[in-house]
Amino acid sequence: MKQQIKVPLSVPKEKEKDYVKNFNLATRGTGKLMMFACDQKVEHLNDDFVGKDIPSEVANPEYYFKIANKANIGVLATQLGLIAKYGRDYPKINYLVKVNSKTNLLKKQYKDPFSNIWLHVDEIYNFKKQTKLNIVGVGYTIYLGSWYESDMFNQAAHLIYHAHQKGLITVLWMYPRGKDVPDENNIHLIAGGAGVATCLGADFVKLSYPYGQRGNIAEKFKEVVNAAGDRTGVICIGGQKKEAKRFLNTVYQQINVSKTKGIAVGRNIYQRHFGEAVRIADAITGITLYNYSVKDAYSIYKGEKKLKF
Repeated sequence: MKQQIKVPLSVPKEKEKDYVKNFNLATRGTGKLMMFACDQKVEHLNDDFVGKDIPSEVANPEYYFKIANKANIGVLATQLGLIAKYGRDYPKINYLVKVNSKTNLLKKQYKDPFSNIWLHVDEIYNFKKQTKLNIVGVGYTIYLGSWYESDMFNQAAHLIYHAHQKGLITVLWMYPRGKDVPDENNIHLIAGGAGVATCLGADFVKLSYPYGQRGNIAEKFKEVVNAAGDRTGVICIGGQKKEAKRFLNTVYQQINVSKTKGIAVGRNIYQRHFGEAVRIADAITGITLYNYSVKDAYSIYKGEKKLKF
């Protein structure tokens, strides 16, 4: 059963149907978002694509699209250039365009991070009309605490407003980062970022999750979800590749204890051989969107069951 969607007032009446359609495409009608995050070719350069235990096929950018075309995801999030290169061959995928990205070369001890906008909504919307691809929304990264946060707030606010004017959904990547940020994984600080995303009008906010901390992190993470409110969905980063069952258990805790509205996974999917990558994507979707148990999701990952919805 499809969720009742609270359409923001920044979406004009004549675009409400488009917004609802795009929201439902992205969330498969569940109100939750399983994002296949594929912006790392810029963000991490080649670090994620070659190395020990990383299959050779991972280095080819088309690998993203092959996985997304076979697996049951919500959206594939990446830069428009990749979509322009490969979208013709993968027209059934739902796309979210990442409109700013930076590399990891300049470290924060030298300069606080700033990720400038590459493209504006009108350009993306024209591309959507030109190609007829399922471009459902746009995404933008903010580094909370950076010397340049006000510039990023300005760009994000305009991006969200103009995207809503076109009936597109919006996702903010929100990371505390800069010389004056002592602990990027502080849950109280992450919760502050969730509140900022809501103030900017985002539909979803992608936030760090302190995977390495001890204790009942999922219970503590409720502060983050509460800070965002019920109109901006919190989705957690997947982070570095982890053992499959342990990762699926964490996703289950995020969705069912913290009450997050989804997850954004990159390396935990694409740093695997193709069949395994598709199966773990389906397993994550089962937990995130369709209330699967860890046991049943792990059976999907092992190839013993198929995802049903």
